[in-house]
Amino acid sequence: MTKNCKIALRTAVLLLFGGAFFSRCANIMTPDGGPKDTLPPVIVKIEPGNFATNFKEKKIYIEFNEFVQIKDQNKEMFVSPAMKKLPLLTTRGRGIVITIRDTLKENTTYAIDLGSAIRDNNESNPLNAMRYVFSTGDKVDSMMCSGYTADSYKADSVSRTFIWFYIADSLPQTPGYDSTIFNRKPDVIARAQNNGIFIAQNLKPVNYRIYAIGDKNDNQLYEAGTDMVGLLDTVYNPAKMPEFAIWFDSLRMYPSAEPQLYFRMFTDKAFVNQRLVDAQRLEQKKALLYFNADYPRIDSLVFDNIPSDKVLIDPQTNGRDTLALWFNVEAEKLPDTIKGKIVYYRHDSLRQLSKTREPLKLAWKLVETKEQEKERERIEKEKEKAKAEGREYKDPNYKNPFKLNISAGKEVNPEKGFDISFGTPAVKLDTAAIELAIVDEKKNKTPIKWRLERDTLNMCRWRVLAEWKEKTNYSLYIPKRSITDVMGYENDSTVVEFATYDPEKFATVSLNVQASGKNRYILLLTDNSGKTIQELKDVGTGKYRFNYVAPGEIRLRIIEDKNGDGKWNAGDVIAGLQPERAEAYFNERGEDLFTTKMNWDFEINIDMNKVFVPLTMENLVKMLDDKEESRLQKLYEEWQKKQQSGKGKEHDHGHQSGGGGMGFGGMAGGLKNATNTFR
Repeated sequence: MTKNCKIALRTAVLLLFGGAFFSRCANIMTPDGGPKDTLPPVIVKIEPGNFATNFKEKKIYIEFNEFVQIKDQNKEMFVSPAMKKLPLLTTRGRGIVITIRDTLKENTTYAIDLGSAIRDNNESNPLNAMRYVFSTGDKVDSMMCSGYTADSYKADSVSRTFIWFYIADSLPQTPGYDSTIFNRKPDVIARAQNNGIFIAQNLKPVNYRIYAIGDKNDNQLYEAGTDMVGLLDTVYNPAKMPEFAIWFDSLRMYPSAEPQLYFRMFTDKAFVNQRLVDAQRLEQKKALLYFNADYPRIDSLVFDNIPSDKVLIDPQTNGRDTLALWFNVEAEKLPDTIKGKIVYYRHDSLRQLSKTREPLKLAWKLVETKEQEKERERIEKEKEKAKAEGREYKDPNYKNPFKLNISAGKEVNPEKGFDISFGTPAVKLDTAAIELAIVDEKKNKTPIKWRLERDTLNMCRWRVLAEWKEKTNYSLYIPKRSITDVMGYENDSTVVEFATYDPEKFATVSLNVQASGKNRYILLLTDNSGKTIQELKDVGTGKYRFNYVAPGEIRLRIIEDKNGDGKWNAGDVIAGLQPERAEAYFNERGEDLFTTKMNWDFEINIDMNKVFVPLTMENLVKMLDDKEESRLQKLYEEWQKKQQSGKGKEHDHGHQSGGGGMGFGGMAGGLKNATNTFR
């Protein structure tokens, strides 16, 4: 394609994007009792005109063919580049007035994107992707590019992500420490649609450093540790990027495109400042420490008049950012306010970790409800009466507060065993008194060796380990008062009977893995909804098995374990590190959902080089096309079910009008029955 042809094509596309602003289409009125109006408003006039240059106005008027309303202005509208004060939207007659309340930069192209904030008055039909563009200079920047934003762990699209473009030449070069999104405003802003696809417009033919920001709080700011973020490994010039197709998605009713860029979004907690956020004591023997970031580094934790070995530290989260403190001391010896100090590493103003010492005051006071007060007074009177009569008092309403939960149901996986958990940490556990036995057909019991292993992430949970046999009956006997918790409560006698799995009732999933070199992976076997059923770590070339897989639908997800730590790691914006890749497994026929049956060996061949093929625009487009085909197939199947049940409806005529603010009305007959390809 010649240079002149490319310029002509870009101009045609630019006019197409603004075509709705010049539309004079009449609105087809719906007679009383007729079909429901599903048509969006149509723009019939705009002053000053769209793509105006040398812009100096403060007000813009857009008139429609019907009365409109403004909905969710602060959520839907954004301006590129950002203004200190967002424009004000008001209705006037059959139109809206956009009032600019900020001082505009010289020689700058601005775009006011209204999203779907403009809707008709009667049925609230939105006018999607509506944009008004102008320049304070003598030309409008007209380059474009496209991309896709996806959750790097789930591999699903992330909707309504903001894309921030920074002119690379204007940024300082700081290898290993990129703070761009924290201290600079972007030069151009775009936003992804609900399907994760974005079309960035009004760019210059220059190199850009580009980031994707998930705006969880709808404040158009990046909040580290809360919002998702995505980064690219290099700069991009829209004039030098490959061609891509764009079309109007007639089902979702907004523009879509083939993506040139791919953002793997993640929540970056590496930049969050570490500090002790709060310390609470909600129970007499339990306190909670809340830190602002994962894995706090604590040097010492000391309390007045409480020995260190009497303070039990119990992590409440995987990252240990919330710690429970249990005081293994008689209740009457604990003061209303426990005083102490903590020495830990906290981020200073330069984000350097430095040792700091902070005092702790953990106050607690018993506040009785009226019911508790009446019950206490009743028990006190009964005790006094029993004492006067020379007998021991026994409360007939007494319920043992000791909490014991045994995860063994009727059947137990012999590869995993089962858990025993308590409401509060156990400080005495007489394992010699507890009996685990095999039960034969005549109900005879044969004790076996077993042991307990405490969960590293939960002080109240223990794993029961033994040499389990398949298709075998077992009995667990826990005698009374063999366990005492930190509150001083003791257990009641408990007997649990269960059996281990019969392998013939389950499927086996065999995996033949081919990997390059010493690369390691994590395999996640999930159910149809994505919930992990089983997991294999440290996987390389070889044969692996998932045993005792319940019959039904399964999927397989694979994590590229770059650092070999056995878990998925997010990225680091400051350091410029991408998150580890996590991909769904698809077989040669493009299927990712498989059905297992009882007593059946299901075999899967995995070539990691195919699963983790380098992400080019070509294979990214193919991946999204496959996902879209699968989505449309599901929609069609749902439609068929409705038709068969007699609940189907005729195709809504409103889908024949795509009159979005970007002017794609003529492409609404199908997903790609008309496309434009451009740079």
